[in-house]
Amino acid sequence: MKSFQNLLGAVLCGAIIGLAASASAQDAEKGYATVVRVEGRASYTLGDGNWHPLVAGLRLAAGSQIRTGENGVVDVVLGRQIDLPQSQWLPEAKWRPEHISLAPDAPVRGMVTYKPAAEQNAVRLTQNTTLAFDKLNLTAAGTDVVSDTELDLKAGKIYASVKKFNALSQYTVKIPKGIAGVRGTLFSLTVDGAVAVFESHGGGLVLSLTLPDGSTKVYLVTPGELLDPVTGQPTPIPPELSRTLSDIFIALRTIYVQVANFDFDRTQVYVSPVHGNPPPSPR
Repeated sequence: MKSFQNLLGAVLCGAIIGLAASASAQDAEKGYATVVRVEGRASYTLGDGNWHPLVAGLRLAAGSQIRTGENGVVDVVLGRQIDLPQSQWLPEAKWRPEHISLAPDAPVRGMVTYKPAAEQNAVRLTQNTTLAFDKLNLTAAGTDVVSDTELDLKAGKIYASVKKFNALSQYTVKIPKGIAGVRGTLFSLTVDGAVAVFESHGGGLVLSLTLPDGSTKVYLVTPGELLDPVTGQPTPIPPELSRTLSDIFIALRTIYVQVANFDFDRTQVYVSPVHGNPPPSPR
């Protein structure tokens, strides 16, 4: 556990003091926040102060922001550009997330005829949430990819599934009075610093908070713990909240890809994050 603490502490400190090495321009690649689900009221801005209605399939680069209204829910996948399948039923939208397949380690069983997709970073915005994508950098490192992801939670609450990645990568989330560093972890975070770590392959989440007296305190929130920023004391996640987190992360650890055809039985797997049933066949 000590090595995990040191590793996560290094990630967080590197983000705070800005000592992470920058990649050369020729090796750098743009990352995107691909919107894969929109429910309720939601909008986005490209950083120019103009807000537009948000639709599923939109790809947003660093510098963009998303905000949700009452009853708004938005799921985004972070990383390389995702080509979502084109919808012939909704020609006004270029892409729609009509088909998904499960991530290799998704806690869902009973489907044996699908080809797993690679796990990716995903974030769910809940109602009345504003999230900015400050950095979405990707850099080739041999056969691996180094990522530098920095989000800014300005209001509300997010749930995030952060994949396991190499030691050079970092993933941080800023809040008004602190910053969180994480890897290989499923967690929720509110704008005031409340954290729930559902599961982690990286030791947990490191949160640095500025206290009312101006001092800074660093917390390590380990799997199964809930941190109340008022008391500063981690406690076990209550069973009801744990079940809610489980349901959400089953959805977030799912990757949106084109419908799968299989040579041995030609089965098509259809699951929609937007509609309860497949769209009607075109007439």
